[in-house]
Formats: sequence, C-alpha cells, structure tokens
Amino acid sequence: MDKLCIIFGAGEVFEPRRAKKKDDTVIAADGGYEKALAVGFSPDAVIGDFDSGKQPQGTAAYVIKLNRDKDDTDMLAAIKLGLRRGHDTFAIYGGVGGRLDHTVANFGALAYLNAFGAHGYLIDETSIATVITNEKFCVPKSASGGVSVFAYGGNASGVTLKGLKFPLDNATLTPEFPIGVSNETVNGKQAEITVKQGSLLVFFPRP
Repeated sequence: MDKLCIIFGAGEVFEPRRAKKKDDTVIAADGGYEKALAVGFSPDAVIGDFDSGKQPQGTAAYVIKLNRDKDDTDMLAAIKLGLRRGHDTFAIYGGVGGRLDHTVANFGALAYLNAFGAHGYLIDETSIATVITNEKFCVPKSASGGVSVFAYGGNASGVTLKGLKFPLDNATLTPEFPIGVSNETVNGKQAEITVKQGSLLVFFPRP
C-alpha cells in the first residue's frame, strides 16, 4: 500500500492506524470532512451534496459540490475521484454505522472498485470488509480472529479456504446459504481465500 486513497465518510470513524504518506490522497465524502479533521487528517478534496455536513469554507482542499438529485452516492463519487487520480487501493473510514442502507451501498462500492482492477477496504473499529473477484486474497498475518466469507452478486464457484478453522476446497457459495460466516484464523497459519469465478464479500479482523 505505497500509494493509498484514504476516504472518510460521515459514519462512525475509528482512528486510522496508518499515517498519511507523501503519495496518498485523502478525500472526504460530504460530512466526512469533519470526521477526517477530528482524527488528524486534512483532506486534499471534499466531494458531496452536503446534506450530512456543511460545505467547507476557507479550506485548502479542492471542493466539489454535487447536485442532490444524482445517481451516485457521495461515497461512490469520492471513489470515482480517487480512481481518476490514479489510485488502485482504497482505505474507507466512516462507511459503516448509522444508516444500514448506506452500509449496504458501500459494499457495492467495494465491488465497483473490482470492476476497475482496484480494491477497497471498508474499516470499522474491529474489522475490515473487502470484495474479491476471480482471485486469491491472503488475510494479513497480524489479523487474528473471526473471518466471514459471503457470495456477493450471485454464486461464487471454486471457493477454497486455507489456514482457517473450517476449510473449503473448490466449493460453490450461494447468497442464500451463508456457510462462510463465523470462521476463524488459526495461529501460525496463513489464511488464504480463493474464488475462481464470481465475487466474495470478505470480513477479517482489523490488524
């Protein structure tokens, strides 16, 4: 993660454990501007219709005011801005909690990133969510605890789980049967999650 796009939404924000680096871009989605400042991050850009926060005044950040009658959520608009700025790895804070429908929309935003060869990580106090598509994901070795895996956007085939308490080998997961919930890492083993065809919504402990 040498070049990271850090996005702050208006939900619950738990302080990032990685300081901003030179090539990072910090984007606030609407009311995420105040949330970013509260944890010591100065946004490079602020985008939104400003229904969950006041439009910043006197800021050095690039401010983009959106129409309230739009198709994109403020979070998705922030993600698109990050993609235009050349990022392929996104850390998203303040994207969970509050309205449940907004949280679900942000899971969709993670899948949107996959379509452009990018990856997003939706971070709360104790866990991280990401979506993987036709690929292998290694859970960070420093992450210890519960892991859950769900088929996302349809059936997911060729699902293999290694280094977890409950392994799977070349299985098919469906949205209707959440067999991948409440798995666990195993001390001393590298946890690997592979899907050959389709997408998985993966939850793993925050390192």
